[in-house]
Amino acid sequence: MDKAKRKAVIAGNWKMNKTATEAAALIDELIPAVKDAACDVVICTPFTDLVTAVEKCKGTNIGVGAENVHFEKSGAYTGEISADMLVDLGVKYVIVGHSERRQYFAETDETVNKRAKAALAAGLTVIVCVGESLTQREQGVTEELVRMQTKIALGGVSAEEMRRVIIAYEPVWAIGTGRTATADQAEEVCAAIRKVVGELYTPDLAEATTIQYGGSMNAKNADELVSKKDVDGGLIGGASLKPADFAAIVAAASK
Repeated sequence: MDKAKRKAVIAGNWKMNKTATEAAALIDELIPAVKDAACDVVICTPFTDLVTAVEKCKGTNIGVGAENVHFEKSGAYTGEISADMLVDLGVKYVIVGHSERRQYFAETDETVNKRAKAALAAGLTVIVCVGESLTQREQGVTEELVRMQTKIALGGVSAEEMRRVIIAYEPVWAIGTGRTATADQAEEVCAAIRKVVGELYTPDLAEATTIQYGGSMNAKNADELVSKKDVDGGLIGGASLKPADFAAIVAAASK
């Protein structure tokens, strides 16, 4: 990563884990563990934990994000949460397009774009997820697919709004499987994403855009991954629920 040009960001994605009570206890452990971070630190929690997380993280260096958002401001969308609702709670970040949302909840490139635009319009910083399946990697279409996902996700997003966009490359085949892209594979795809951002906007804006790696980044492989020029931190799954592991990843991104 090139800290002279952009921020390194380590964001924990808790997925469907931790009650509000459990979240409070975990955050109490995380706060001292990451207090000396020289990178941005974010925790993205289930909706039911957000009030607790925002309150607990006040006055600390930990930002709070949600794991999803709906694209309408309000209406008959039972069970959904709008960007304005998140902002009103004090949430600063939101993940859109996570592969599990695409896989299990039929989210498409188009709805990812709508969610991203709604979140940006409300003032949130958006972590846009892109990535290929194992079959697609074996077919040799990783770069084409990730370029397409990135282009569609950023459709209608202004250059000014782009400054509040983080892109997370998360190979679907490496999420929760214990398999991890090699540092060279991660670098190759993150560089391709940066290139397409440069084509859509400007090379300078592409250089200023934080591009994370997500896909079983852990305490053991974080150093090698974030040492790569175009890997600007990580979107962390399982390891974000383990304070010591999360702190080690934050330390790697702080170097």
